Amino acid sequence: MSENRIQLAVLDMAGTTIADDGLVLRAFAAAADAAGIPATGPEREAADRYVTETMGQSKISVFRALLGDDDRAQRANLAFETAYEEFAAAARPIPGAAEAITRLRTAGVKVALTTGFSPRTRDRLLDAVGWRELADLTLSPADAGRGRPHPDLVLTAVLRLRIDAVDRVAVLGDTASDIGTGLAAGARIVAGARTGAHTEQQLRAAGATHVVPSVAEFAELVLA
Repeated sequence: MSENRIQLAVLDMAGTTIADDGLVLRAFAAAADAAGIPATGPEREAADRYVTETMGQSKISVFRALLGDDDRAQRANLAFETAYEEFAAAARPIPGAAEAITRLRTAGVKVALTTGFSPRTRDRLLDAVGWRELADLTLSPADAGRGRPHPDLVLTAVLRLRIDAVDRVAVLGDTASDIGTGLAAGARIVAGARTGAHTEQQLRAAGATHVVPSVAEFAELVLA
């Protein structure tokens, strides 16, 4: 490979490398109940829309913005994490994801897995799919400072893995927030995957440099 090759791939977890299967929305329903949001009606409908729009962002930040009260946000976040951890036991990888990550690392590209979940929930998800040792690094917002769409997760991976420059980075995610993070960090490739929360139209509108069917095709793009 040339000296200008991609050195780091930053991959989102739920919806991008691990199938979501509606788990986030199911866990949010439990969180909304804990926060006292009515089960039906305009308030719940607005909350559901907001959660879908902000998919991929730090969950506690989402609840703070949605509820406007830190006590309610903390209560909702705890209920969310408790529910998600229970559901995560049945999590499964996106087909070809582990093989794509292994292929990237074998080719000399470091891989960081990132998420908007807390470290505890992230690790529960990794354990469910047997991925504790699969990537070079795994990061949550608590490890980096701010969550998506801020650049902190990508830049923390760049620093910890000693990458030469941000234009040696490729980012992949399934939400507009993932795209925003990659663009804010200055990554050369900021790709969307059609396996998660947002449509190809939403990903392109957010500024994706590429949209791929899945993480399997992303590995092809990075190594081309």
